[in-house]
Amino acid sequence: MDSFWDFFWLMLWAFFIVIWIMILWQIFTDLFRDHETGGFAKAMWVIFLIFFTPITALIYLIAKGKGMAERNMKAAQRMQEQQAEYIRSVSGGSDPAEQIAKAKGLLDSGAITQAEFDSIKTKALA
Repeated sequence: MDSFWDFFWLMLWAFFIVIWIMILWQIFTDLFRDHETGGFAKAMWVIFLIFFTPITALIYLIAKGKGMAERNMKAAQRMQEQQAEYIRSVSGGSDPAEQIAKAKGLLDSGAITQAEFDSIKTKALA
């Protein structure tokens, strides 16, 4: 590097290239997440994005911007629900009423004592 300004312009261009790649990544992700758009239309969007990138990206963001946000929110909610379900399945945690009912069944069958039942009940309600 010859000077500060050469470095400055290099960093500025790198910044804008990274932003541009992020925008294109979001567009391609949304394009293939959209179940309402047909295969031919998706292919045309991809072709135009490859050959006429700037104008096609702007048109896509203007035309489908609201739908992008909605699909992004739905995907995030789905991911959160799946994560919560996975955590529940791994932790063995279930509904407190179910845990108490199972413990009551064990108590009635004599498999656990009253003290153990009370302990399970306290943990389930905590």
